[in-house]
Amino acid sequence: MARKTLLAWAAILLILIVSYSFCSNNTFTGQNLSRNDLEYQLGKGNIESIFVYDNGDINGTFHDHVYGKKVFKSHVHPELVKELESKIASSPRKLLYENRPSTPSLLSVLFSWGPMLLILFFWIYMMRRISGSGSSGALSFGKSKAKLARSEDRNRITFKNVAGVEEAMAELQETVEFLKEPKKFTKLGGRLPKGVLLMGSPGTGKTLLAKAVAGEANVPFFSITGADFIEMFVGVGASRVRDLFEQGKKNAPCIIFIDEIDAVGGRRAFGFSGAHEEREQTLNQMLSEMDGFESNEGVIIVAATNRPDILDPALLRPGRFDRRVVVDRPDVRGREAILKVHVKKIPLADNVDLGIIARGTSGFVGADLANLVNEAALNAARNDQKTVEMQDFEFSKDKVTMGSERRSMFISDKEKTTTAIHEAGHALVALFMSNADPLHKVTIIPRGMALGLTQQLPEEDRHNYSKEYLTDQLAILMGGRCAEEIILNQQTTGASNDIERATEFARRMVCEWGMSELGPQNFISKEGGPFLGRSLTEKSRDYSELTAQKIDEEVKKIIKQAHETAGKIIKEKMGALKKLVDALLVSEILDGEQIKKIVGI
Repeated sequence: MARKTLLAWAAILLILIVSYSFCSNNTFTGQNLSRNDLEYQLGKGNIESIFVYDNGDINGTFHDHVYGKKVFKSHVHPELVKELESKIASSPRKLLYENRPSTPSLLSVLFSWGPMLLILFFWIYMMRRISGSGSSGALSFGKSKAKLARSEDRNRITFKNVAGVEEAMAELQETVEFLKEPKKFTKLGGRLPKGVLLMGSPGTGKTLLAKAVAGEANVPFFSITGADFIEMFVGVGASRVRDLFEQGKKNAPCIIFIDEIDAVGGRRAFGFSGAHEEREQTLNQMLSEMDGFESNEGVIIVAATNRPDILDPALLRPGRFDRRVVVDRPDVRGREAILKVHVKKIPLADNVDLGIIARGTSGFVGADLANLVNEAALNAARNDQKTVEMQDFEFSKDKVTMGSERRSMFISDKEKTTTAIHEAGHALVALFMSNADPLHKVTIIPRGMALGLTQQLPEEDRHNYSKEYLTDQLAILMGGRCAEEIILNQQTTGASNDIERATEFARRMVCEWGMSELGPQNFISKEGGPFLGRSLTEKSRDYSELTAQKIDEEVKKIIKQAHETAGKIIKEKMGALKKLVDALLVSEILDGEQIKKIVGI
């Protein structure tokens, strides 16, 4: 910022100097005298003052009989200065005479060179703006926007900074060896892989893994997102792809990382969108660069996406992305390892058990766990603690999973009672379902968008769900609505999210998982349109209207059975339900052990 201000003031100063010089030159009202005229005026005694410089420049004043006192300028050859001095001495009029050195002052230099310097400065400035240093110039929209991280960076990331994705790291270790010792793999006629595709849910650490590969191999790392290739100008994306690969070849061996490659690498269209849109030209250029006539030895493309299903098949074939690495959600051991990485710089209390935290964060990815640790540290700092305690992690986990508490929200006694009945219904059904996850916590304090929440905590990670487990989950979801109907004889909007989730589960059981009387068939509609590579004439579903009607009937039947199961439990355990409602109205938050004592289990 200071540099820009200094340049601005320098430009203003030059403009002022040039303006002054221009004005002074144009306002000169004196007279230019030749040598003969000067000698004539000296002889007549009209010269009043005269200043002679070593280089022959002369200026001064003389008296004109018509116009009066006037300023004059003149010049003689430096060798004739002494001859002029003798004539000055013999002038009939006493005049002011000085012999001055001809060394130019700083101001005169600025007056002389100011205009040229200003023009030169302005020309350089405009050229830099037009061509652009980096990617900000007016004519640099065809340049790649990739950021370069060199191997000598002190903060470079290695596999030591990554945890919870051991299988993915093991697969990428081979890529590191390719970059370190390429001749080891090519001496028997093999070729190095062109690309590695990292696939996984958002936040699982795909970008971190790519940086770790570059850090381990100690090579330059170019990073760019798929959206950075696309501009409103046709052909810009293809130009940026060419420039990116040219930079890669100059810095080979290196890694080029393209995040969210699905933004540019989606299926090419078959419909009315045509084959010449900007995104397709960019994709075609990328395909050509990855498997063209030129050799890109030492340049490995690492791309990341959470939508591999929409990528163009030509991008996925061998010779382009030779390696496909799945970066999955971490299991309980992986989550504990990730937590250990994130708490290295945080002072922990003795009561913190990362194993318990890992078990209570099923489904969390690396980004979620980093946020969990950060929220815990902020809560400890908010309470002026010297260390982060277990209760801070519990608070952080509840905030991340259930949302922030909204204690300032005004709720009438009637709404509070309705919420307590609803949540007690969920909790009671969860306690008596044999295949359900253990009950962890129930609250009627508003969190996020919900007025209350019931939380279950899996004892272990689940990767496969049985029909019995899903059926029990549906009954638990229906527990809140059933409790309202049985006790209050009314239906409220508080069950909207429960109904939405139950409908989604039931439809997937019928259409995707084959858990209905329709048998093991898949009825998932094909998503996407011509912009995702689907034809306009392609049907969105491949089953009849009669089958669609049967699907709706099966979904309705499954939800109805879950509703009946929940209602039966609530009617049988009505006394326990009322005790649970009263306890919630008093305490507002109950954990699993407290609920079991109240219910009498």
